[in-house]
Formats: sequence, structure tokens, C-alpha cells
Amino acid sequence: MKPLFRHLAALAVGLSLFLPAAAQTVDPTQLPPVDSVFIPKVSAPSRDRIEVTWTIAKGYYLYRHRMGVQPLGGFEAGALQLPDGAKHHDEFFGDVQTYRDSVTAVLPGKASADAVSLRIKYQGCADAGVCYPPQTRTQSVVLPAANDGGGDAGFAAFGKSLGGARSDAGSGLIGGQANAPLPPEQAFKFEAIADGGSRLLLRVTPAKGYYLYRDKLKLKLSGDPGIKLGTPQLPKAQPHHDEHFGDVAVYFGEAMIPVPLQRAHDRATNVTLDAEWQGCQDGGICYPVMRNRFNLALPAAASTQQTKAVTSEPAQTAISAAPTSVTPAETAAVATAAVAAAGAAPTVQATTPVNTATAPVNRIGLIGALLFALLGGVILNLMPCVLPVLSLKALSLVQGGHSREHAKRHAIFYTLGILAAMVALWLAVVLLQRAGHAAGWGFWLQSPLVVAVLGLLMFALGLSLSGLWALPGFAPQGLAAASNADSARGDFLTGLLAVMVATPCTGPFMVTALAYALTAPAAATLLVFVMLGLGLALPVLLIAFVPALAKRLPKPGAWMDTFKQVLAFPMYITAAWMLWTLTNQRGADVVLAWGLAAIALTFALWAWSRARWGKIAAIIGIALCGLALATIARMPPPATTSSLPANADSRVQPWTPQRLAQLRAQHKVVFVNMTADWCITCKVNEKAVFTSDAFKQSLEKHDAFYLVGDFTNEDADIAAFLKAHNAVGVPLYVVYPRSGGDGELLQTVLTNGIVDNALARAAAR
Repeated sequence: MKPLFRHLAALAVGLSLFLPAAAQTVDPTQLPPVDSVFIPKVSAPSRDRIEVTWTIAKGYYLYRHRMGVQPLGGFEAGALQLPDGAKHHDEFFGDVQTYRDSVTAVLPGKASADAVSLRIKYQGCADAGVCYPPQTRTQSVVLPAANDGGGDAGFAAFGKSLGGARSDAGSGLIGGQANAPLPPEQAFKFEAIADGGSRLLLRVTPAKGYYLYRDKLKLKLSGDPGIKLGTPQLPKAQPHHDEHFGDVAVYFGEAMIPVPLQRAHDRATNVTLDAEWQGCQDGGICYPVMRNRFNLALPAAASTQQTKAVTSEPAQTAISAAPTSVTPAETAAVATAAVAAAGAAPTVQATTPVNTATAPVNRIGLIGALLFALLGGVILNLMPCVLPVLSLKALSLVQGGHSREHAKRHAIFYTLGILAAMVALWLAVVLLQRAGHAAGWGFWLQSPLVVAVLGLLMFALGLSLSGLWALPGFAPQGLAAASNADSARGDFLTGLLAVMVATPCTGPFMVTALAYALTAPAAATLLVFVMLGLGLALPVLLIAFVPALAKRLPKPGAWMDTFKQVLAFPMYITAAWMLWTLTNQRGADVVLAWGLAAIALTFALWAWSRARWGKIAAIIGIALCGLALATIARMPPPATTSSLPANADSRVQPWTPQRLAQLRAQHKVVFVNMTADWCITCKVNEKAVFTSDAFKQSLEKHDAFYLVGDFTNEDADIAAFLKAHNAVGVPLYVVYPRSGGDGELLQTVLTNGIVDNALARAAAR
């Protein structure tokens, strides 16, 4: 039996005996960073052989069965070859094989490119008895030229960890060759300055015999939410036929790139510019994407209006600091890598501010955004997330219909609960954005603990509506308002609940308003969130304050008990959906932990209304429920496995920045779907459109590819993609044309006709 099941089984015994589990004796936070104990390094002794060598710190070991290497294109790989490890009986996985000190995996295959990116997976533990979560790293290696007989493979660059950390190591440059490639920092010089308070100026300078791709530039500005990047004014590039990407536009010499700024204020401030670019040696290797960070001091601007680009010489008002794209810990890890000096990372970004889909919603203005937020909030009541809660509120108004003032009081406290939740969400979004994180509608559902708690809340509400328990003035009976019509607290909590269950859904108008809000100043963002809350509360307010509407409500009667019990089933369905989402986030093992939490919670609710001993038993049940939730919080995510075809010939593939870039370079029509298991709107579209025969026929007819990105768990690449498109969250649908021009953003609720027309437009462009 796996140890996780052993722990959960112990939890089940504790449930029956009301005994808490023993505390963990080793604190995982005291372990050193995973990248300092397990250090992979990639090399390619020949074009048909790639080697990955892990250096393992003393006192640590890697599992053989948890290791994997997958090329992301350019290399048709055979089976991964690993040596036999030491036999080991592990408390987590049973009888396994492990490696200590170092181990080398060999990936044989056939190369079709000069540089190959690899997704490397591994997991290991400390002898102290604590295991690290599964790790995934993306690395790149340059293969020997086709006429080479072998030897050193050039350099290998570590890329960005999918978990957020990044490290670099490499094997050095090829020696003894007349045309040996330069280190990236010598081959490509990238500089940035603040040219006054209203624009930045970039200067890119490839060395002689090297060139930079015009459409591989990506810029991101952070540090001040009131400063946004405008469209870079790219100079004319030289047409060039490239063996890696075909016919492209490149810079062989120095290029000056003005970048106007959109400012919400005119005061002096500090910003951080993250830049990514990619280039090649003419007739030689193509480098991985390079990345650098510049700290810039912006002086005060003359006005807050977006400035037009000018061509005058820049005023040297603020020279960028030295590149800071790697942390001190990363610097130690990458000191021997040629690529690391330029902060290189083998992540090809498919979209850039100079060639991306831009949402028209940013042009609607504050008044338009407020109107769209109000309409979006009203429509949100009809979504499957919110409709059961709205029905509960309507039921409470029917029950409490003894006086008009009574109904108004219900509606006011319900609205206050909604607005309080919206203000809390606004505060969380603003704080996260200022900390440099991507935060949009529903981002909190990426937390397995939040999903688990919401599932338990829905389950408890269902039990209350089914009549298992009822405590006047205490949630969730107060939430349901089934017996305590006078509970202001219950009405307020019902409003909070309405917002919580609404977050998996998006609808028309709402996305437009939120897209504006998440790129606007904090005060405007707050107004949009408040207006969205008022729209969500509007149906109940109208029923309470408009007598003509109130008269249309059915009269109180015995039917209400049956209706209340019927409403329990949408709650159970929602709880089951939350559990399904949780399973996708943390694997099948989480089902037992959540089930035990639900049993413990049910026991606590049942015991609470019993005799004096019931209160003590209920407290024990709540404690056991918390213990199960803590177990869920500690569970690592499962190994990434996509149900989509991974071969390049399939029209339906997992989204990666590299794959999107490859398809766009091949002048293919590409439909990108950013989705998540917790997003109901996403699932409705997938069922109605993306799994239909009509959609498959549209892909064939327009020679289009369908790339799916899964945002169920946190993903830095997808978060960057969403932010680049001013998206408030998922779903996000972008259709890229064959010509390589800007992509088209589609609405959140789709039909086969909308999708087919978008693909037709993209194929014609």
C-alpha cells in the first residue's frame, strides 16, 4: 500500500476514535532548494544521442521510476535508457530503484533540428525522510553539426522551471573550430533606457555574422500598475530565409526601437522591463530564447496621455541597471554556462507585444466598463454556478414575505455580502498584481485547498437543505435562509456564497468589463468590481423593492419544503464537480482525503444538535476535517500527463510556447484554447463545440491546428500568455492567421458557427 494511503487510512481510524494524527517530525521548509540537491545537465555527444546527467547531493536520492525526458520537437526519440539503480524499500512507493551521487540517462533518436528543447521530469527525497514534489524543467541543447563526428555538443542551457525556479548549466562552447559560435552575451547586445517619462528606447546590436528575429521580441513591464507598454515602433527589418523558421524578417545590424508608454499618472516612478529575444549565427546555430531584466527610473511625464513615438535622439535620462534576470542563487548554479551570462532560457514565446491579439475592451472607457459590469453581473445569475444560490434567496424572500420592509432588509444584507466579497477580491487582485503575479477572475480556484473547502461547503449546504441539520442563525442554515428568515447574518453570508460559487463562471459583458478593470488604475478597478456585484444582486433588489415584481412570486406553502429539498441536489452536483476538479489538481489519492473530510464534517453537523456530548464530538469532527484538509494541502500535483496527442501531425495538441511559435513560423492557422477544469464556461464550450464533428471538420477545411493550454494548476507560461492578451482569466480563445499577423480574440461563449467563421477569416489573411 502506498504510504499516502497508509496516512489516509490512519486518518480514517482517527475519525472513528476521535484521535488526532501525529505531527510531522521533519519540517520540509528546512530542506535546501531542490535545484541545489538535484542538478540536471544536458549534452549531446552526437546528433542521434542526447544525455541528461543528474548530480545528486550527499544525503539525497532520485527515484528511477519518476524520471523522464521528452523532446518538445526537432528530435524523434526512442525509449529513455537508464542504468539499474540501487534496490530500495521506500515508505512512499514500496520496492523501487534509486540513484545517489550521479546518474546519466541516454535518449537515442533522430534529429531534425540543430537545437532541441527537452522537458525533464524527476523526483527525489532526503534521507531525513521528506520528499520533494515532482519536478519539471525545460532545457535546451545545441546538437553537433550534421557533418560532425561527435565531440562536445556546444552548450546546453537550462530553461525556466515549470514550477517557477530556474537554473542553468552547460558544457561550454565547441573548441578548435574556426566558426565556433560566440557566447550569447557577445553575439547579441541588448540595451534599454528611459527616454524621458513617456517612452523607453531599446537598442539591439547583433555581432557581425549574427542576426536577431524581428518577431521574437517580447517585452513585459512591471513595478507600477499605472504604467503600461504601448506598441513598440519596430524599424524595418531585412528579409531573410532561415533554415529554422523559413522566410523571416531579421536585424543584421544595430536597431533602435522606441516603445511608447501609457501612463495613468505623471509622477516619477521605477519600473522593471523584462525582455526576451532570439537570434542565430548566420549559417550556424540558432540560440535559445534569451532573457534579461532592466531596472529603469522613469522621470515625471508631461501628461498621462499615451505619447506618440518620436524619432529624435534619446535623452539619456535613466540608464538601465545591470541585467538582473537571475537571482544570486541562480548565478552560482549557472556560472559555468555560456548561455547563462545573458539569462538565456529555451522558452520560445509565441506572442509578443509587437505581434499579438489585443482586446478591444481596453478602448471602452470607464463608463462603458461600468455598464458592461452591471449587465455581466445580471447575466451571471443565470449561470449554473449561481442559479442554485439565487433560487435559495428567492425562497427566503417568499418565506419572509410577511412585510415589504422585511423583504427589503433581506435584499440589503444580501447585497452587502456580495459587495464585501467583491471588495475583498479587488484587494487581493491589486495586491497580487503589485507583487508581480498574474491575477484574474477565478485565480483562487487554482488552490486545491480552496477547491476542497468550497466542495465541502456545497456538500454541507446540500445536507442542510435535505434536512440533516438546522441551526437558526448559524451558517449554512442562515445561508439557505430556510428557517431563519430574520437572520441578517445569514443574508450577508448568502451574498458571500453567491460570489464564491460564481467565480468558476464567466459570461457576456462581464469579461469585457473585467479586462478593462485589470489593466486600469486601482480606483477604476474597484468601481468595476462593485458594479459587477450590484449586477449580481440586482434581481433580488428588484424583487424586494418593486412591488409589481414581488407580487409575481408564488405564495408561501407546503411546496417550499419540497422545493428546498430539490435545491439540495444542485449543491451535491457542485460538490461532485469540485471533487473532480480536485482530482485533476492532485491525483486520485485526494478522493480518499476529501471523502474523509466530508464524513468528518457530516458527523460534526449531525452531532452539534445532540446532547451536551454532541458539542464535544462535533468539535472533534471539525478537527478531523481540518486534518484531512491539511493532508490535501500537502499533496504534490500529479505527474503532468496530457490526454491530447503529442505528435506533430495531429491537429489537436497540447499548447506550449514552442509549439505555437513553430506552427506560426510554418504559416499555419492556429486556434489556441486556454482552459481549466474548474472553469464551467470552458467545459460548456468544450462539450458544445470542441468535441463536435463540426469543429474537427473546420480544422481540416481551413488546415488549422488546435492547441489546448491547461490552467487548472498554476502555470507561469500560460499566466504570461493571458497577461499578454489582457485576459481576465480562462477561457481565452485566440485564432492566429496564416499570414503571421495579429491574432483574433473570440468571445467566451462559443458556437460552431462563430469558430468556423473565425478560422475562415484566419485562413484568408
